[in-house]
Amino acid sequence: MIDLKNCRTRLLGDDVNTDYIISSRRKRESLDPQVLGAYLLEDLDPGFAATVRQGDILVAGSNFGCGSAMEVAATVVLGAGIRAVVAKSFSRTYYRNAVNNGLLPIIADTSGFEEGDGISILAAREVVVTNHRTGKTVQADPMPEIMMRILSAGGIVPYFAVHKDFIV
Repeated sequence: MIDLKNCRTRLLGDDVNTDYIISSRRKRESLDPQVLGAYLLEDLDPGFAATVRQGDILVAGSNFGCGSAMEVAATVVLGAGIRAVVAKSFSRTYYRNAVNNGLLPIIADTSGFEEGDGISILAAREVVVTNHRTGKTVQADPMPEIMMRILSAGGIVPYFAVHKDFIV
């Protein structure tokens, strides 16, 4: 189970591609998520990364993470201190890269959220997102048990370090 309380939303739109998440020119300098976190979403908003606080949650529209299949687009979000992304939909590859690296990808209706809303997320097999501003609770798409186990372990590498196999 993952329980994120009193987080702040950072609102994004539709079709946020992996090159917007982290610019290709930055990946030539380093692949270290902590280094790259300072450049998160800089092509959309050059000052964005400087305003991120530990525990912020990205809230986006449809097709989050579209574009190239680079894993660093998921790890840079973690490197910036963001543990979850709530979106109407994800590119299939980004979703899987997020799970494998311990970034919680939540598929839910994000239409009622605004920049800076306080939210909480409770993720087990069922996933619930609560918007503190509106008092509204959104039921997100459920996650397969194995994905929740991988996320709870911190990603696929820590999961395999303990379990050595996909034990369900």
